[in-house]
Amino acid sequence: MLKYIIKRILMLIPVLIGVSIIVFLIMRVFSPDPAPIVLGQHATQQAVEAWRQANGLNDPIYLQYFHYLQGALTGDLGTSYYTKTSVTKEIMTRFPATIELAIVAIVLASIFGIVIGVISAVKKNSIFDNAGMLLALIGVSMPIFWLGILLIILFSGMLHWLPSNGRINPLLEPIHVTGFYLIDSLVTGNMSAFKDALQHIILPASALAMYSMAIITRMTRSSMLDTLQQDFIRTARAKGIGEGRVIVRHALRNGLIPIVTVIGLQLGSLLGGAVLTETVFSWPGIGAYTVACILKSDFPVVQGVVLLVATIFVLMNLLVDVIYAFLDPRIKFSKKEV
Repeated sequence: MLKYIIKRILMLIPVLIGVSIIVFLIMRVFSPDPAPIVLGQHATQQAVEAWRQANGLNDPIYLQYFHYLQGALTGDLGTSYYTKTSVTKEIMTRFPATIELAIVAIVLASIFGIVIGVISAVKKNSIFDNAGMLLALIGVSMPIFWLGILLIILFSGMLHWLPSNGRINPLLEPIHVTGFYLIDSLVTGNMSAFKDALQHIILPASALAMYSMAIITRMTRSSMLDTLQQDFIRTARAKGIGEGRVIVRHALRNGLIPIVTVIGLQLGSLLGGAVLTETVFSWPGIGAYTVACILKSDFPVVQGVVLLVATIFVLMNLLVDVIYAFLDPRIKFSKKEV
């Protein structure tokens, strides 16, 4: 197992280098020149050239990438063209908000997705199954931004139950310990901040979770239907084991591998794909900030965010593979298999 994990970690290096090259080239080739955007449309040609020279944009592209890679290996992702702040600091300031939103969303999606999927499989072709599959179809089909707007209109505009934007009331912002407001408010004993942060995150997390919940529901149903037809399930029932125990302890546990795969991939996607949700709900995360930087051709920020998201995504794949061995002891990462 340890050798397998080490080998997978070493395999991340060429993957991340490939991602960095692709993003670097796309930003340099297809994005507009950042100099006129930063300096303004009335900047002189001399000022533009001086700015480009100062930021290394006049160097050959391979030399620019070498300098970028050299800095990235030491943890220096560059400096934002606009704020003149370290990209690492810019990302770390906003990324906890995105992580918190994604984690709450995947927890909601996993709980509801697995429960609905199990019920649909156990009650196959019943009204519960049809309702579950209809909900999954809606979740897959409905755009996140449209769902977000509907949630805002209903729960904020009409019912006045939940706030429609922001992460927390600025007057209740807890002391920063981890950057996650729900955790920070609990750690510091600020229950008013915890309640307010929880109210703010419900709508965006629900909108973000809808698509993932639909995918998890369909995968759970499919996996459970296949598992419930296996011989060991019929044997367990023949032994007189209770139906609830058969479903949870035998069927669900053996059908979890494809479900865990989907959950892991969905979490990686949520971390990188919360752009629309953050925009609709004015959530101060990394997604909306990255879009703004793309439009402004802030190369260092975009490259840093993409590299970070890619790292998290491949690490999630590694984590899923490791979890396999705990869910199913028959899976062994032997030297031959590696």
